[in-house]
Amino acid sequence: MEPVPQEDAEKLFSRALTAFSAGEYQSALAQLERALKLQDDPLLHSYLGLCIAKERGQVKKGRELCLACLDLEPQNPAHYLNLARVHQVAGEKSLALEALRKGMTVGGSEEIKSLLATLGTRKPPPLGFLSRDHFLNKWLGIGLSRIGLR
Repeated sequence: MEPVPQEDAEKLFSRALTAFSAGEYQSALAQLERALKLQDDPLLHSYLGLCIAKERGQVKKGRELCLACLDLEPQNPAHYLNLARVHQVAGEKSLALEALRKGMTVGGSEEIKSLLATLGTRKPPPLGFLSRDHFLNKWLGIGLSRIGLR
């Protein structure tokens, strides 16, 4: 049996990224799994972790894959972005923001900047004359959010 050229793994990875950006996580997951059989690359594992978290709901496994990739390549901002997205799937906004900020310190990217701007912006407090930390602002904000007025 002939060894498969490395270009095929790169083509599969580019198809997976295209499917991922289109929101087709099932297709991206299948492409990434096929690419990993051909080539072992931390970037593939990082995106695989994100797809597993989004598609299968296995957030713990996705987080472990992303963290393992960060151990191997701590200077790659894509790993921080994928880890932040996994945290976002899990509903852990503060951990997602922390991962994005670390990603910005190692080089950053436009995707990190846009996600940081989306997650990092806060609405103004309901009662502007009180501080953001005042208990009335906290509870009024929570209450208005729950009934859909904020």
